[in-house]
Amino acid sequence: MNGRSHAEHAEHVFSLRFLRVLRALVVLSFFAAPAAAQQTHLLVITGVPGDEEHEQKFTKWATAFVDAARKKEQLPAANITSLAGQAATKDGIDKAVTAIAARSKPNDNVIVLLIGHGSFNGQTAAFNIMGPDLTAPEWAKLMAKLSAQHVAFINTSSSSGAFLQPMAAPGRVVITATKTGGEKMDTSFPEFFVEAFADDAADRDRNGHVSVLEAFEYAKTKVTQAYQQKGNLLTEHATMDDGGEGRLAATMFLGIGRGDVALNVDANDPEVKALLEQRDTIERDIAALKLMKATMDEAKYDAQMEKLLTDLAVKTKALRERQKK
Repeated sequence: MNGRSHAEHAEHVFSLRFLRVLRALVVLSFFAAPAAAQQTHLLVITGVPGDEEHEQKFTKWATAFVDAARKKEQLPAANITSLAGQAATKDGIDKAVTAIAARSKPNDNVIVLLIGHGSFNGQTAAFNIMGPDLTAPEWAKLMAKLSAQHVAFINTSSSSGAFLQPMAAPGRVVITATKTGGEKMDTSFPEFFVEAFADDAADRDRNGHVSVLEAFEYAKTKVTQAYQQKGNLLTEHATMDDGGEGRLAATMFLGIGRGDVALNVDANDPEVKALLEQRDTIERDIAALKLMKATMDEAKYDAQMEKLLTDLAVKTKALRERQKK
């Protein structure tokens, strides 16, 4: 090995060590901060079952979803709202959304899961509940109360595809069990979507937590496999509208899901709000990059990750300076 080769080798080793140290520093900075990180709030709505068989299935799925949040992700019970039967009416749901909007902070995550039956009249889709059903436009008005939060709206019912366009909005993930309102058969998607949060196989990036994106991809694959095994024609095509190629969905979990930067700063301060938004964008880019690791050149992946982690460290430092003030 000549002198130049030794120099190049030394530089390469130094770069790798620097990257490892930088990653460690960023991770440590997450956990060294004081309390009150970004929080997750769940709203689970179980619609009218119609018969005993569906009631058992819907209740089982809703319970399993809440259990995954509480037991596996340690989400406080105060952050979970589950409505079914007489509680899941227009008025009850409106009050629940209003309460979440009041107690959640800007940039908190809110995950809304609908389990039940849906309908579509050729123009408007609805989710079937006690009393008058809630239509897609009405759901959009309810979710507008959460415009300051990141929202994952997940409708697992039949005909839910017709919710995609009315529900689309910045800072919102919309997931439906079907691609169109015309797919009116019972859906298998909710069973596998809920199952994902208890199955380590759904955790593609192996960070110990299943994101909304990972659960969607897991469930979509499982649905296709289930239909193929039975030799049936696929009658449901799960769809996701993220607006950012899965970057927001990749950062949403039933709990915190990661070592977040817990800073006691005033989110109403325009400068702080801008920094938080910039930090969130970087974190979404990091999550998206992790999902692409298996298909990328290692050197290119390391270079992009190093830049993102450096940018994240800069934003974190700026937020800490604001915190001191």
